[in-house]
Formats: sequence, structure tokens, C-alpha cells
Amino acid sequence: MKLNSDSLAGHLRERLLPAYLISGDEPLQSGEATDAVRAAARAAGFTEREVHVAERAADWEEVRGSARNLSLFGARRLFEIRMSARPGAAGNAALIELLDAGDRDTLFLMVTPRLDREAQGADWVRAVEAHGAWVQIWPVDAARLPGWLRMRARQLKLEASDAALALLAERTEGNLLAAHQELTKLVLLAGGAPVTPETVLASVADSARFDVFQLSEAVLSGAAGRALRLLAGLRAEGTEPTLVLWALTRALHDAWGALTGAGGAGQRGWQRRSAALELATRRAPHMAFTDLTARAARADRVIKGRLAGNAWDELTLLTRDLCA
Repeated sequence: MKLNSDSLAGHLRERLLPAYLISGDEPLQSGEATDAVRAAARAAGFTEREVHVAERAADWEEVRGSARNLSLFGARRLFEIRMSARPGAAGNAALIELLDAGDRDTLFLMVTPRLDREAQGADWVRAVEAHGAWVQIWPVDAARLPGWLRMRARQLKLEASDAALALLAERTEGNLLAAHQELTKLVLLAGGAPVTPETVLASVADSARFDVFQLSEAVLSGAAGRALRLLAGLRAEGTEPTLVLWALTRALHDAWGALTGAGGAGQRGWQRRSAALELATRRAPHMAFTDLTARAARADRVIKGRLAGNAWDELTLLTRDLCA
């Protein structure tokens, strides 16, 4: 069966399945979902916990052997496998075997990054759905972030105005962990009083993550306002223009790949960029790649001092045109 982060809590109150797969790139929601399964497992008598970290060169035979071993004290256990890459043929076979074994004294919990379309169709994922539940964690986009903050504030018994929540959403820039931490801090600072925009401005550190990878994702998505805001943040932080141009030209290259089919998203499907690439695929037929390439080349010459001009002005124009 399939679940999401909102339905997981209600499901766990009613039943506990033999296996759970939690996939997604949002650390706060993924962590909370994982904690919820662990807590339900402890309450059901799975008192031991065994953790395996499976990277690209994982020893799946060791994982299989460890899962087969009986607990030293005969206790029920939570067998947790944290994967940072696809399991490959060996991992696929091992996971299917473990899930099909039907060991009632072992509950399997698998945690992975976001699965792309190809990975979602893997046999081991289907085995999880057949024996347990797959919990997909989806990012909270800018449009839904104020609503998410309102729900969290309600859970914390914090009264906050819409304007305050909108300001908090802008300042935390989609960083749910930072947003949750700021709400928790506001509970203490407000002391039961309603939270206003002034309260937020007085207490919130700028938690926005102005990094070049987010700029690249925003450009691919066509989110002009967010991309320009990220660009301004990078400039304020003293980021080298060369690094910013690299991120923008990378986005241009990926958009061209989306149009021509070169460098498919499956190779990057374990990264957050895959969602932006899906949007870029729809936008690519309408992008003026010749003009964009010329704009990027001009920015490169200005940055290297071969052409008069302001490097950040050129980067701003390139960002605007990429989003248009």
C-alpha cells in the first residue's frame, strides 16, 4: 500500500505492517515519518533495533546474513536499512528475499532519497507495497508553505497572523527544519501572545539557504521571483560570480538535455533536481537556446574581464531570460 506523511500517523494508530519504505528528500518530514514508525514498533514490542547503511558498494550478503540471524535474547527487532543509492541487482534480490521470508519477529524499515520513475518500478519496491507500506515524502512548495506553517503553529498552540506566517515562509525559504525551529522559538518568545510580523522580524535569523544548487533548480523550474531572490542572496554572501555562472549554465545544459533527450533525468533521479527537470521538460520547447547561450557567453567574458560591464548585472539578465 501507499501512504503519505499526513496519513502515516493515523495508519500507525490502527495497525503495524511488516515493512515500511520511506522515500523523499525533505529531511524534517522524512525524519518525522521514520521516528513515527520506530515509536510504533517499540510500542508493539520490537525492542531491538539494528541499522545498516547501504551505499553504492554495499555488501548485501552481509545484510542478508544479519537479517537471518536470530536475536541474541530472542527479542523482536526493527531492522533498518538506510540507502543512499539504488540497491542494484544484488540488493534487489536480497530485499525481496527478506521481505518474502515473512519473519514475524522482524519489522523492516527502509529509508531512501526520492525515488525516480524507474526506481519506483523496481521489484523490491513492489515487494514492499505487497508486504507493507511505501511512504512517499513530497517537498512543501512555496505556495503551500504558509499553510504548512499554520498547521504546525496550531500543533504548537501558537497564535500567528497570516502576515507573520507569510514573512516566516519567505525568510526560511522552504527550509522546513529551520521553519519548525523558528516556530518553536516563537512559542517561547511570544509567551502566549499573538505573533505578528514584527515578532518574526525581531526573532528570526535568516535561515534561507542561498546556494547555487537551489538557484539552478529555481531556474529550471522557471520560478523567476525565487531565482532572482536567491541570486541576490548569493551576491550578498560574497559568492564568486564564476560559481553562479556555472550553476546557470548547468541549468541551461540540463534544459537542453530535457528537450533533446540527452542526459536523462533517471541519472539524477535520486537528487532533488529531478522535480525541477520535469518542469524544465515542459518549458524547454519554448526556450531560445541560441540567445541564452550567447547571453551566458557574454556573462563569462565580463566575469573574466574580457568585456566591459558588471558581472552581477549580466548574471541577473541571464537568470531572468532562463526563467522567461
